[in-house]
Amino acid sequence: MGASVSTVMVMTSDLVTRAQSLAAQHLSDAPRRWAHVQGVAATAVEVASRLDPAHSDEIAAAAWLHDVGYAPDVATTGFHPVDGAGFARSERMPELVVSLIAFHTGSEVEAQQRGLLEELNTFATPPLAVLDIVTYADMTTSPTGEPISAEERVAEILSRYGEDNPVFAAVSTSAPELLAAVARIEERLSSAQPR
Repeated sequence: MGASVSTVMVMTSDLVTRAQSLAAQHLSDAPRRWAHVQGVAATAVEVASRLDPAHSDEIAAAAWLHDVGYAPDVATTGFHPVDGAGFARSERMPELVVSLIAFHTGSEVEAQQRGLLEELNTFATPPLAVLDIVTYADMTTSPTGEPISAEERVAEILSRYGEDNPVFAAVSTSAPELLAAVARIEERLSSAQPR
């Protein structure tokens, strides 16, 4: 997959423009995180345009904001999906955007590891078919924004954290479902009509 960042510029809705601006405001001073977010957004835009045009703006906005909870001025609990979703809600993003941020990339498993399941469950669970697109984009984008296989991405995440870290435990546990989400999108893409 791996769309270029310029592909993202095609999306000009107010929602996407605002999400991109908020992401830049809070993440552009962290070059690797910002590169990753740009790559995730580009992939999400490309995939959503083929598989879910009805929700493409919400998917793109969620992709831009999926890691905003890492920003020091946004982080409150230290768990980026919950912090990012809370921030998106405070910015009056649509609830689908908020829920995609909250539940992206297996966050339920990590919330359980961190004792933050109650906080996560203050957000609605998004439809799986829509969530899979955001998870796919995240799991096929390296920390530097380049395309990467989902298997390599799992290995890369695990290599950054010690075995006693909740992220390591969560990704180890959720890896089969993360890979299944990627496989579901790949299957849908292979059967979708080319654009």
